[in-house]
Amino acid sequence: METSGALGMRTAIIAAIVATLAFCAVGVSSPALAATANASVSAAPIKPLVLTKVGDLDLGTITLGPGVWSNATVAISQAGALTCNANVTCTGATQPAQYNVQGSNQQRVRISAPNLTLTNQSDPSQTLTMIVSAPASVMLTNSGFPGVNFSIGGSVSLNSTTSGGTYVGTFNVTVDY
Repeated sequence: METSGALGMRTAIIAAIVATLAFCAVGVSSPALAATANASVSAAPIKPLVLTKVGDLDLGTITLGPGVWSNATVAISQAGALTCNANVTCTGATQPAQYNVQGSNQQRVRISAPNLTLTNQSDPSQTLTMIVSAPASVMLTNSGFPGVNFSIGGSVSLNSTTSGGTYVGTFNVTVDY
């Protein structure tokens, strides 16, 4: 039979072991052992781009000259200057295509406009290839309206056997940040 002193001693030892185990468990997950670091966070939302056609490209009327010849180039620059080869006569109102792009201020906008095929409206089997002249990019100088206008020019090569008629095509212009 145990005496009350021995029982008290045994209880004290068990209590000390439990306290030591509890202290060790707390020490393992102690915040004193954790590490923290801060990182900056930033976000720069930009407006979606809006592209609008302002005007169509028009090379005017091109009259083919007499004789046999090839590679007569008719071109209109982005600024609207028309160049006509000696084998053809150019008349009528001409203009480059014009577009407007809107987005976020001080953002550079890349422009993509691949060459296109013009189809003779009187004979769809007859085509011309237009070599497109577009700016590589524009800088937006405001946010939203009024945006920035840019022009697209191009050139076609004709020869003495080019079929008469109106040749029509459609630009595939893409803009992105």
